Amino acid sequence: MCKKTRLVLLLFVLVLGSCAKRGSISGGLKDTIAPVLKSCFPKNYTTNFNVKTVQFTFDEYVKLKNVNKQLIISPPLKYPPDISPSNASKTITLKIKDTLQPNTTYSFNFGESIQDNNEGNPLSQFQFLCSTGTYIDSLSIKGSIADAHDLKTDHFVSVFLYEANEKYTDSIVYKENPRYVTNTLDSAMTFQLDHLKAGKYRLVAVKDQNNNNRFNPKEDKIGFLQHFITVPNDSIFALKLFKEIPANKTVKPTQASANRVLLGYEGDPSQIKVSLTKSGENYPVLLSKFPKKDSIQIWHKPIKWATKTKEDKAKIDSIAVQVTNRKELKNFVVKLKGLKVDSLSVKPVFTGVLPLKNEFELESATPIVKWDESKISIKRKDSTLVAFTVANDTWNQKLTLAFAKEPLEKYKIQLLPGALTDFMEQSNDSLVYKIETKNTTEYGNLQLNFTNAKRFPLLVELTDKSGEVIEQAVVESQQPLSFVLLKPEKYTLRVIYDDNKNKVWDAGNFLAKRQSEEVFYFPKELDVRANWDVEQTVNLRP
Repeated sequence: MCKKTRLVLLLFVLVLGSCAKRGSISGGLKDTIAPVLKSCFPKNYTTNFNVKTVQFTFDEYVKLKNVNKQLIISPPLKYPPDISPSNASKTITLKIKDTLQPNTTYSFNFGESIQDNNEGNPLSQFQFLCSTGTYIDSLSIKGSIADAHDLKTDHFVSVFLYEANEKYTDSIVYKENPRYVTNTLDSAMTFQLDHLKAGKYRLVAVKDQNNNNRFNPKEDKIGFLQHFITVPNDSIFALKLFKEIPANKTVKPTQASANRVLLGYEGDPSQIKVSLTKSGENYPVLLSKFPKKDSIQIWHKPIKWATKTKEDKAKIDSIAVQVTNRKELKNFVVKLKGLKVDSLSVKPVFTGVLPLKNEFELESATPIVKWDESKISIKRKDSTLVAFTVANDTWNQKLTLAFAKEPLEKYKIQLLPGALTDFMEQSNDSLVYKIETKNTTEYGNLQLNFTNAKRFPLLVELTDKSGEVIEQAVVESQQPLSFVLLKPEKYTLRVIYDDNKNKVWDAGNFLAKRQSEEVFYFPKELDVRANWDVEQTVNLRP
């Protein structure tokens, strides 16, 4: 081979090497294919099923993810099965530890729990069916789940069917497993119960916090139909979830400070009355709501100690607390220590800018019981005085100074020492607050025209994006409703059929077979803009 030929060959090899390097494979397409079941023993849809172990073999290595939450067994088993292995494998084994009922179709729905080991692609809604009888039951029902009050509905809602036979009582939802169960999992607001026997059933939905197929009123929401259903049935059943108001109950109080005891409660606290005694001496009390908790603050004057030595103060003493809650009477003994007295402090609800339609409010750390209007003044920016009235809410520990506000104005609110006195006879130091108002053009107005209302009154609420109620009004007849001077933003409109006319939404009760008060949501957000007048027709027909 000549020198020239060898040189050409060398260049050709170098070019091929360079091309190969630039075009080398670095991974390929991502695997998006779910695992495939190759075999199952016993086979799926087996009848006369009488074994305790089922094995599933797949075409690739798989892993289990959240199988305890994803696996839905219907009818439920008393003892959950063992599912193994916990590591990646081509075979999954299910071991049944319970005794199966005769002539019953069982469904084991793995949801999204079986995934391939590399990419996590789920074998969606993989289901193993078997029957201890001679055939697989084939009937089904469908329905939807929605929250009775809130716009958003919980995920992972369980749907139960209970046989309405001679053994059925309503208490079964608290004590026993349902006959059939399914779950909406993490996305769907619809459900389908399959492989049912013909019969008469009670249909119930539960946000089952403990995943135990029971209804716990203290923690769970529930939805139900007023009447039993029959299967087969082509109806689409709609269930509305709500949290029951618990029965009135109080729990043992605890000391929070030298002048305050906390009393936990369940239900409605409006009828709770408290008396406090020590060594036969009665101490006047004042009750207020503990913020954001189901507790009442029992305010009392500091307890008098028998002696004032440090040794005595360090000892644990006690007081007697008697609680009356409607017909319930309870007596408690609260252990005391020498804690500090709560101090009086106040802070404004609004700082800087006071919305034109809101009043100036002060929140107090201790309940205010007296005020001296001669020591309170409100002045405009030109130093002219503004007339005001005082309203005091001891339950929520808020004091309101109401006065006529003008747009684009500045105000100075001053409270001289001794203007406010709390339950412990503590008074305020000098307080000064400076606020201002915006122009009316920086707010929007909304008029609502209601049509096709089923009945009246209507409780109409505007909520912000967090669900907090910003505006509320009662509509007694087919008349327009106006909300003025609204902050520019998008609002959600909720309309409640306030059937008992108490101006709040009332939840239902399962044992009383009482549904929650009906709620309607306007299907789109209401966009209120600055210096705009928005008029919206609200058709209340579902």
